[in-house]
Amino acid sequence: MMCDVVIIGFGAAGACAAIEAAEAGAKVLVFERNSGSGGASGLSGGEIYIGGRGGTEVQRAAGFEDQTEAFAAYLKASGGPCADAAKCDLYAAEAVDHFAWLKAQGVPYRGNYLAGKHIEPSDDSTLIWSGSETAVPFCDIATPAPRGHVIRHMGWGGGRPLVDILEVRARDNGVEVVTDARAISLIADGNRIVGLVVRIDNRERYVRADRGVVLATGGFVMNEAMRRKYCPQTFRINDPIGDKDDGSGIELGVGAGGDAIHMDQFFTTCPWIIPESHAYGVFVNGQGQRFINEDCYHGRVSRAMIDQPGPCVYLLLDGAHFAQPPSFARISIAATGETWEEVERELEMAEDTLSSTMNFYNHHAREGRDPLFHKRTPILTPLDQGPFVALELNFATSYFSFFTLGGLRTSIAGEVLDRSGAPIAGLFAAGRCTSGLPAWGHGYSSGLSLADCTFFGRKAGRKAAHG
Repeated sequence: MMCDVVIIGFGAAGACAAIEAAEAGAKVLVFERNSGSGGASGLSGGEIYIGGRGGTEVQRAAGFEDQTEAFAAYLKASGGPCADAAKCDLYAAEAVDHFAWLKAQGVPYRGNYLAGKHIEPSDDSTLIWSGSETAVPFCDIATPAPRGHVIRHMGWGGGRPLVDILEVRARDNGVEVVTDARAISLIADGNRIVGLVVRIDNRERYVRADRGVVLATGGFVMNEAMRRKYCPQTFRINDPIGDKDDGSGIELGVGAGGDAIHMDQFFTTCPWIIPESHAYGVFVNGQGQRFINEDCYHGRVSRAMIDQPGPCVYLLLDGAHFAQPPSFARISIAATGETWEEVERELEMAEDTLSSTMNFYNHHAREGRDPLFHKRTPILTPLDQGPFVALELNFATSYFSFFTLGGLRTSIAGEVLDRSGAPIAGLFAAGRCTSGLPAWGHGYSSGLSLADCTFFGRKAGRKAAHG
C-alpha cells in the first residue's frame, strides 16, 4: 500500500489532520483500530476552548472582549510548569480563525451565551465559562472571559456529532479510511520515517508514506503498566475516560527516537458542581483543613483533592446550600450536625480542627474576604445556617473520572521532536498522544483537549503533506 500521508487514529485529531493534508494535495490514508471513527473525542462534550483577537462573534455579542494577550497569558498559566509557550502564543493568535475553519467544515453553533457554572450545557447553548478564568490566581493574570464553545447539540455528548461532521468532510476530500486496522510499528529509511506496519484481518501489511506519518492515537489512560510507571497517583481513583487509549502511539513515537514529556500529568474531576449550589461549600481534607479556593474549575479542585492525605475529602455545606448530589457522583453524607463542632465529632476529627477552619472561614466570609485562598464573591459566602452537613468524596468509590495528559514532545507544526529538540523526519503527531495545550492537571480547562487536537491536528496534517 502506498500514499503520501498516513494517519494513525480517526478521532478529531486524525480527522483534522486528514482534512488539511488532503486539501494540501496529498493522497491520504487513515488507519483506525476500531470499526469506526471516534476515539476519546467522540466521548467528549464537543466543547472547544477559543478566544483572543478581541473575541469570537459569540463572545463579543455577549459583551466579552477577549484580547489575544490575555488569552495567551491564561493558556500559559493553565499549563503551569508544563506550558509550551510557543503553542500557547500561536493558538491564542489563531484560535478565532480556527473557529471560522470549524464552522466552514459544517460544525454548527447556536451562538448564545449561557451564564453560570456548568460542566456542559444541558441544552444546545454555545458559550460557557469552562475553566478557572474568574478565580485566583488566574483572574489576576489575565482578564477573565468565557471561552468554552460547544457544538449545537441538545444535551451532553456533543463530541460524537463533532467527529461525525469532521469524518464526512475528510471522506468528501478523498481521504481513504481503513478500519479494524492496528498499527504495529513504524518503518524508517535511515533517519526518516517512511511508513508503517499495520495488522488487518490478522495479517501484517506494509504501508509506504512518501511524505509523512501522523500519530493521532490518544493517551495512555487504559495502559496500567504505563500508568504505574509514569503517573501512579491515578490508581487512587477508578473511572478512566478513554477509548483505546493504551499509549501505543506514544510508544511508536518513542521507538522512533521521540521524546515523551510530562508523563506524570493527568486530569481528574468529580462532578461536585451539580447542583451549582455546592460551589458555595468548603472542601477540607481528613485533618479538617482547607486546601484550595472552591470557586475555581471543578477539575482543578478535584486534582488538588488527589494531593491530599487520606482516602477522602469532605465538602462542607449549610442548610442554605445543600442539595442532594446526583447518584452518578457516588457522593455520600458522612456527617450532620446543628453545629460545626458536632460535624467535627461525628467525623472523628481532632477537636478544634474542622470547627476552627469553619469559624475562621465564616468570620472572614461575612466581611467578603478569604485571606487564605482568596475565594471570590458571590460564591464566597458564610456557611452559618444550620443544620450542617459533610459530604464524603471518597477516592476509591466516588466518581473521579480521569485521563492522561503527557505525551510526545512536538513542535508548533506537529513535528515529533527528539530529546535534543530536533524534528524526526517524516513523523508527526497531534492530540492526546502529545503534550499540548492541556499539559498540567492542576490548570486544565474544559475544551482545551479538543482545541489542541483539532488545531494542532490541522498543523500536523498540513506539515506532513508538504513533506
